[in-house]
Amino acid sequence: MRYMITYDLMETMRNTNQWMGATASAVASYPIFSMIPNPAFSAMAAWGEVTERTFQRMVVKPDWGIRTFTCEDGKDHLVDITTVLERPFGDLVHFRVNGRQEQPRKVLLVAPMSGHYATLLRSTVKSLLVNCEVYVTDWHNARDIPVSEGKFDVEDYTLYLVDFMKELGPDTHVVAVCQPAPLTLAATAYLAELEPKAQPSTLTLIGGPVDPDATPTDVTDFGRRVTMGQLEETMIQRVGFKYKGVGRMVYPGLLQLASFMSMNADRHSKAFSDQIHRVMRGEASELDAHNRFYDEYLAVMDMTAEFYLSTVERVFKNREIARNEFVVAGHKVDIGKITDVAVKTVEGSNDDISAPGQCIAALDLCTGLPDAKKASHVEPGAGHYGIFAGRSWRDNIRPLVIDFMNANSRKSQRRAANNNKVA
Repeated sequence: MRYMITYDLMETMRNTNQWMGATASAVASYPIFSMIPNPAFSAMAAWGEVTERTFQRMVVKPDWGIRTFTCEDGKDHLVDITTVLERPFGDLVHFRVNGRQEQPRKVLLVAPMSGHYATLLRSTVKSLLVNCEVYVTDWHNARDIPVSEGKFDVEDYTLYLVDFMKELGPDTHVVAVCQPAPLTLAATAYLAELEPKAQPSTLTLIGGPVDPDATPTDVTDFGRRVTMGQLEETMIQRVGFKYKGVGRMVYPGLLQLASFMSMNADRHSKAFSDQIHRVMRGEASELDAHNRFYDEYLAVMDMTAEFYLSTVERVFKNREIARNEFVVAGHKVDIGKITDVAVKTVEGSNDDISAPGQCIAALDLCTGLPDAKKASHVEPGAGHYGIFAGRSWRDNIRPLVIDFMNANSRKSQRRAANNNKVA
């Protein structure tokens, strides 16, 4: 029960801070205080507004915010987010642009399950919508999944990806961002061996830890220093009675967020201090740069305990995928079986989470793939976020990825073959 008490204690602290912010904002906004020219009341109201918003966002799943898309006809077309496959721990969703012809590329964007929602890839989705049919893995918050739905670990995650790829078919172009890169590689190899007709056309791995030891970082060093027993004892808690997943063992999103914030505490403290002063001066707005960033950054989700622990143990500590020793549902996955799926890796030269060398290791594992179907790119000056959502992605990386898809599309290859037959 102590795990449940700890989980509820964290939620109580969050709730209390949200209430304190709302109270301060309300009290300082009483009309009578306007008669007193004291800046303390303005500061109190600003602090309350920022504090309430901050702690409220921690338990709210952000909206995708993609409602319309301007097509080549100059008109704004409505975007429907429809569920293609619905599963207990995650759905496959499609961003369908109404009134637009089907685009030549079908892209499966594999979102990370690392503490944030799939909406973290919002800008990536927007950029791909221009000329692609975009599908995304929308993972669920573990605290909202009843215990009766069972476990969810790295093997289950991989099998979900297998099912999603089978659903979309062989003309799919898969793009895995960060954490899911090694598991997406394993899922592709699993299909290559057992159901080759369902393999995607291309696989693009962006900033993922395929071989964490290739270039050690603070993240990989942490995985080496801490034992599995220590992780289970200090990081795992049991969901409290407030949520549907009551009793489920999880790695709490709030704990993950605390770790994120502590890594750059000075920078975050200054950001919130500056925002309070902007609110005091009336310079802040609902969608200013601070709120756009932190509304997403603060929105965290719980991961199942078994997924978190198996990721650390099997991907980082034991390096099962890097050593080509990964087993899924009793079947040993052989990455060398990938012979017909073009694979591209993308890394950022300044990435301090998945440093250059960790992702490109995937190409060495694809021993059965011709060099003509392998490609890699290291983006100069780009950090982790920039290689999939920043300027580096928009200006340089995205065009390269689209060209890679076009050059290795099975649909284009079939069309060329048919033309040759006719000729």
